[in-house]
Amino acid sequence: MEQSYIERTSGIRGRDKIGYAMGDVASCLVFGLTQSILNKYYTDVLEISVLSVMIMTIVARIWDAINDPIWGRIIDGAKVGADGRYRRWIKIFAVPTALAAVLMFADVRGFSAGGKLAWIYFTYILFGMLYTCINIPYGSLAQVITSSDRERSSLSVFRSIGSTFGALPAMVLASMCYVKLADGGSRMDYHKVLVGVIAISVLSVLTYFLCYAWTKERVESRPLPREKGQTMQVVRVLLRSRPFMAVSLASMLFLAAQMFGQGYNTYLFDHYFHKTGLTMLPTVFQYLPVAVIMFFATRLGNRFGRREVCAWGILLAAVFYLALFVLALFGVTNVWLYLAACLASGVGTAFIFLLVWALATDAIDYNKVVYGLHDEATSYAFYSFMRKLGTTVATILINVPLLRIGYSGSKLNTEGLTPEALRSMYNSSVMIPAVLFLLVFAILQWMYPLNKKRIDELQKEKEKVLGGRKG
Repeated sequence: MEQSYIERTSGIRGRDKIGYAMGDVASCLVFGLTQSILNKYYTDVLEISVLSVMIMTIVARIWDAINDPIWGRIIDGAKVGADGRYRRWIKIFAVPTALAAVLMFADVRGFSAGGKLAWIYFTYILFGMLYTCINIPYGSLAQVITSSDRERSSLSVFRSIGSTFGALPAMVLASMCYVKLADGGSRMDYHKVLVGVIAISVLSVLTYFLCYAWTKERVESRPLPREKGQTMQVVRVLLRSRPFMAVSLASMLFLAAQMFGQGYNTYLFDHYFHKTGLTMLPTVFQYLPVAVIMFFATRLGNRFGRREVCAWGILLAAVFYLALFVLALFGVTNVWLYLAACLASGVGTAFIFLLVWALATDAIDYNKVVYGLHDEATSYAFYSFMRKLGTTVATILINVPLLRIGYSGSKLNTEGLTPEALRSMYNSSVMIPAVLFLLVFAILQWMYPLNKKRIDELQKEKEKVLGGRKG
């Protein structure tokens, strides 16, 4: 009996799952540096104002709005190599991306104020461009490893597990890069930062090559014709695709919440809790439930619907952060209570953390079936740009509260923070994630239409539409 299209283009193995996970280990190793430590490095070591850092990230995102779709079109139109359509780009850009990460932390403390600004603009934007060059083909790779929605759900879980391991080294570095001062305070030590950054960057190269070696492209594809105006035509389709825009917005806001916590906690645990050694624990505690839920997230998503478990999980996480805010109104802000709430909220966020990539591939499948859009790399470039916007939102949400309380990064100004300023710092740390999580819930519940019933229908439609299509 002749195999169906989905049967012919599926059948992944454990090696594929681990190899695909290695790609996000590598990406999050270097990307984690920008979220866990870079903001504080800029403000405390290079003594750049929080306003200047915020403006720089906005400028970088404006450039990404131009750069990302262009790179997506280049990949969609490039010839398929002997090692596949997407895997080869991982091999090409692994080393340059790691080098760019190290350059962001080069010792420019002796530069003038203008020289420091010029350097961080150059290196931050360069890193963003190279990260795009490797992250777009890596994200698109899931589309050609398998066409099965269930197997892609499994890949999403493994990718998310990989991102957890990839993010940990930067968080450890953020907790261990301080030196004690004679007066009992602490400051970020440049040499510890640099050694950690170099080690993390080298490890990212090794894991990128494991991703290249252990994955296989099963879905045949061919380069798309390069036609004038095609990029804008694709973008217009994406903008009117309700599932794609919904998952892009939800992913952007969820990432903003994650990155806000990782970045803002370096300030909160330094100045509010006075426990810099515990800086990494909120993120670690949020990730701990993943170690349990990863074993049945795919099954729950397949049984009850990926949209459904992600939406109600993120609502649960919002409730715990709101509880912290209510307790703060009564003066209860214990560090261990804060960490306990992070652990409890991690149960709720674990589902979207593990399945968000499956939501994205479902939306891209929807665009193939409904709109005939086969531009996977361009689609993923747009999705990747929206996630980058999430990092910019996080940077703004980190720095605006710091500006409000007069934070400059210098010991003279931070040691004089008033009790009111410190309370504001704590309230921001719990209310901003709560609001972002509520927005994600609303988008998934009322904007994203691919519930379990619609996904089952989509698989049948995909077999009918794509079954006879070659490439």
